[in-house]
Amino acid sequence: MVDRSTGWRELTRYQELIQLRDEERRRIAGSSVCVKGAKLPWEANPQGLMKWYMHPKIDSTAHKFLIFYSQEIPPGSRSGKQKCQGGVVFVVVEGTGYTVLDGERYDWKQDDLLQLPIKPEGVTFQHFNASEKKPALLIAAEPNLAATTGVDRACGFEQLETQPDHKV
Repeated sequence: MVDRSTGWRELTRYQELIQLRDEERRRIAGSSVCVKGAKLPWEANPQGLMKWYMHPKIDSTAHKFLIFYSQEIPPGSRSGKQKCQGGVVFVVVEGTGYTVLDGERYDWKQDDLLQLPIKPEGVTFQHFNASEKKPALLIAAEPNLAATTGVDRACGFEQLETQPDHKV
């Protein structure tokens, strides 16, 4: 069978790469370079209340090299407990609390930065809001390696405990 766009008899891997490039260019041309957080919905999931700015499945942003989200932790509550490869950077936008990382407690407050180390066996973490009156707000960023190393990233990606307010 002849590919009409090239005149080639069969689609080669090289031609597939060119098609992929062209599809990506079309996607980027119609995408946004500014994501308006006020327009994004909050998502309740086993990890907690999250707002996704960049995600491997979001095609409306100009690039996909980061996974970026915000997470609100209700007063006196906690996030879900998760195991991941590490490499996630959290910035505390509002509130006070602590994170238990591989069994060790790390206190944080507004304007602090917390980075999960990258370990071959992965890390386990959970955030806790120390305030009984105000929510804590964290933003998180990590490299989007889902297409290259997979979501498991060799060590696993597991929800070990559900956020207490999450309803199935």
